[in-house]
Parts: sequence; C-alpha cells; structure tokens
Amino acid sequence: MLIGSMAIGTVEDWVSGPVPVVSWHASRASLEKARRAPISAVPASYIQTQHLRRFCESAAQGHDYSRLLTVAHEIAGQCDIRVMTHVINAQLRRRDTYHSWFEYTDAKHIVRHTIADPADVEFIPINFGEMTTAKFRTHILATPGPLHWDCFTFGVIQYADHFTFYMSFDHLLMDAVAAVAIAMEFHTMYTTLAAGDVPLPLPPAGSYNDFCLRERRHTSALTAESPQVRGWIEFAENNEGTLPDFPLPLGGPSGTATGEILTARLMDEHQTRRFEWACMSVGARFIGGIFACAGLAEHELTGAETYYGITTVDTRSTPSEFMTQGWFTGLIPITVPVAATSFGAAARAAQDSFDWGTEMADVPFDRVLELAPWLSTPRPHFPVLNFFDAGAAPLSAHVTSLGGSTISLYGDGKLSHQLPISVSRLATETAVTVWFPNNPTARRSVNRYVEAMKSKCVGVADGRDPPRRQQTCHSEERKGLRETAK
Repeated sequence: MLIGSMAIGTVEDWVSGPVPVVSWHASRASLEKARRAPISAVPASYIQTQHLRRFCESAAQGHDYSRLLTVAHEIAGQCDIRVMTHVINAQLRRRDTYHSWFEYTDAKHIVRHTIADPADVEFIPINFGEMTTAKFRTHILATPGPLHWDCFTFGVIQYADHFTFYMSFDHLLMDAVAAVAIAMEFHTMYTTLAAGDVPLPLPPAGSYNDFCLRERRHTSALTAESPQVRGWIEFAENNEGTLPDFPLPLGGPSGTATGEILTARLMDEHQTRRFEWACMSVGARFIGGIFACAGLAEHELTGAETYYGITTVDTRSTPSEFMTQGWFTGLIPITVPVAATSFGAAARAAQDSFDWGTEMADVPFDRVLELAPWLSTPRPHFPVLNFFDAGAAPLSAHVTSLGGSTISLYGDGKLSHQLPISVSRLATETAVTVWFPNNPTARRSVNRYVEAMKSKCVGVADGRDPPRRQQTCHSEERKGLRETAK
C-alpha cells in the first residue's frame, strides 16, 4: 500500500516474479569467526531482551513471531555487484550492531558474543538467477532469526533500467527509523562509488554498545519511588495492572494466525491543514489532536470515560545517537478524559499527557515490572498508536537523500505482541495503517475503529466540533502547576 513516499506492506504483497535476484550472505569464514567470538560484558538492551524473550517463548509454544523488517528502494541503472559488495562490507564493519550475537537461556541469562576484529565480517554475493514470487518470498523469510549472528541479508532485484536494493533485518538489530537511515547511507555510498567519484566522508557511526551500557546504568539507579516509575505504576494500575487492551474484540488469542494490514485515509490534504489549525487554536499540536480523536472514537465505541493509550517516541538525543544503528524507541502512556468533553478539551489534555509522558520514555516497562512485580506483562496485541510526520526530520531528510524514490517497508506477515496503529501525516493526506490478526472478528473490529477515528478527525477538520477556548490554563501553565504540586 503506497502512503505518500512510502510503501508499507508484507512480503506477500511485494514482488511479482519471476525476477532475477542477487543477495549477499555471510561467508563461511565469517560464520566461523562469529561462532568462536568471545563473550562480551556489554548487556543486551531492554528492547533486545524483550525481543529475544518473546521470540523464544513463541517458538517454545510452536507459534510464529513477527521479527523481520525489509527496507527497499530503487536505484537507476544496472547494479555494479563489485561496488555493492564493497559498500555492504564497509557498512557491516563500521557499525557495532552487526558484530554481536546472543545466547539466550531466559531474560536473566543472556550472553553476548562479539567479534573482536570488524575486518573478520564479510558478506559475499550469490546469484540466485530468476525467482518466482513464491521462491522469492521464501528466500526473504529464510533470513536467520535473532539467535543467529547473521540475522540480516541484503539483495538486489535487477530490472531493465533500474534495480531494487533491499535489506532484511531481524528487529533485534534496529527500529524502523534506523533502518531508513541506514538505507540512506547505502544509497549515498553506492551511487557515489558507482559514478566513479571519491567516497564521501561519513560521520562517526556511533556505538549501540555504548547505549546498552548507559541504559543499564540509568535503569539500575531507578527505584519503585522514582517519579517516572511511579507514573508507569499508576497508569498500569488504572488498566488492571498492565498496559491497555484494544477496545474491541480481536477474535481471541491465536499464536499461529497470520497478520493483516489495513490502510485508510483519515483526512485529505485540505482537511489535514484545517485539522492542524483546529489543534493549534486550542493550544495543542497535531499529535494531541490525533490522540484526542482516538479517545473520542473509543468513547463512542465502548462508552469508556477515560482513554488510556500507548505511543512511541524516538529517544535519540545526541548527534552520535542519530547515526547509531539500533533501537532508540521508548513507550509513553497517554491518559485523556473523554466523557462529555469537547475536542478542544480532549486535545489539550492529550497534548499535556504526551508532553508529560516523554519524561517516561527512557524507562522501559520491563524495568517497571522488575520494580513492581505485582504488575503484569502486557497481554497479546496491546495497541500502540504511533504518529509519523513525513514532512519533518528525520524522515524528510531520508526521503530527500534517497533521491525522492519510494521507500518500501515490508513486514513478514506474522503477529507481534503489539497491535501497531500508525497515523502518518503526508504531503497530500493523513493516513492510518493497522496491523492486526487475520480473522473475521479482528477485521470487523479494526474497520469499526478506523471508521470511528476517521469520523472524529473529519468532523474536527470540517468544523462539526468547533474548537473552543476553555476557561482553563494553557498546557505549559498546567505543567508548571503539576510541578509545583509535587
């Protein structure tokens, strides 16, 4: 499904074969070096630990688990295999995320092994010739899992006048923002060298190992009385001791079910601009308005008086982290009173909650569970509502650096522990994409949810819920009052 300058889907939707494929895989020598790599004292990050745990628990139950992200974009001309091989190996050697693998016993017993010399990392091209659609899909899904060092592959699909370059990564290695940034680097390095130009100097790659150490130092200093931890505890206790569920039935747990994607337009270009004005006129931003509409839609569907939601934020904060490959995604809680309230009041409350919650993004919920063992791990398919603005940095910069070509993001079509809901603000529209279990009950529920949310957004944009300034203090004043009240 094309959304602005991004195509989002699963590998099922991608290639229509037969297509000629060359892909790069670890050499035997590199695999042996990785197998014998020494143990490292660097811990896995919390999100890596979570991913390994859920993958292993699902495998033990005989269930598939969503783990693979494929990023692709087009480059003009015939691929120079020699140049691309150089670019791939240069990337692999310069980023420490590629140098480790993990032994997993349980979440408390994870051992990292790290290749000592980056020069020992080598990927070599293999020409597979023409692949049918089914064979290509199997080829992508065969990318090794997170318990293998080489849980990443690269490839090209050659056409008459251009080729598609793709990268398939286990989610252990990076979030989507990092994946798009890495695609930008590959594009820049390859096109420069293929044109015969001098290699461009690249900024330092940053170190995810350093982040893992910083994260453990920070989270080890937290207690159950730390303000951010208390915030998470209070939020969870308002949701039966865990994170909130999707408001409508999803057909019951089914670990073997596949996932399905629904993408729909929430607002067209003109409605998007009017919606933003409505948000600004009541002291909120676009994201506050989106959460207000989500909350008001949930109130309409279920009668819930308070909307409890989860969203993600990028926690990168330094120039080095923006160049580091890894996971820098934090969860934050959103709380919005939605009973008998206007859009304006809900939007301001949502904006306040989002701004206040960003202080909790660097506290993983798994760490909260360690400090508050009476709480429970999230139930399967708990919703996470994400907001992306394709016109803002860093996504806009990445699209520009890729020469304006469409960036394609493909999942493996399997279910994750979350139920991701992504709202994307684009140049010509605002769209929503939902990944959900592939069954009739979930499909009906997600369609009802999306239609209700669209109705609320369009109603605000078209003035059917006029924004009104309330006789209350603005968000920054209210935040100051809360600070004073502590």
